[in-house]
Amino acid sequence: MSRAYLSLGSNVEPLPHLRAAVHALRARFGALRLSRAYRTRAVGFDGPDFCNAAAVIDTDLDPLALNDWLHALEQAHGRDRSGPRYGDRTLDIDIVLYDGRVLEGPGNLRIPRPELRHAFVLRPLAEIAPEAVVPGDGRTLAQLWAAHPEHGAAWEAFEL
Repeated sequence: MSRAYLSLGSNVEPLPHLRAAVHALRARFGALRLSRAYRTRAVGFDGPDFCNAAAVIDTDLDPLALNDWLHALEQAHGRDRSGPRYGDRTLDIDIVLYDGRVLEGPGNLRIPRPELRHAFVLRPLAEIAPEAVVPGDGRTLAQLWAAHPEHGAAWEAFEL
């Protein structure tokens, strides 16, 4: 079994979509660690606020198969990939870390995920896996979050 660290987000009916995604993750992978969901501004476009959360799962799938499974889950929730890269999303789930691996491709699969630099990815992950070390960087998620410019900012949070 491998451990995957996931970022979840939505800005279209976000809480119902995120709760349904968590239910699907539990049904497929069993017990998981789950952060609170945080309201954040859209990044890269003008749009409704997002709710972002993180989950840690143990998986029997390799990164490519897990990425395909997550894309199918997004599609089942109405994710439309035909529009611009930055836009509204019913559901967006990315593999941020996978064990201690570094992976480039195929397609847009990057581990560690470059979006780890954004507070909306880092904060929820640091909440549930502060001890996780980012390969290629050597720092833990807690250390990265403590050094982030948005550390200490107040964010509206929701339980999933």
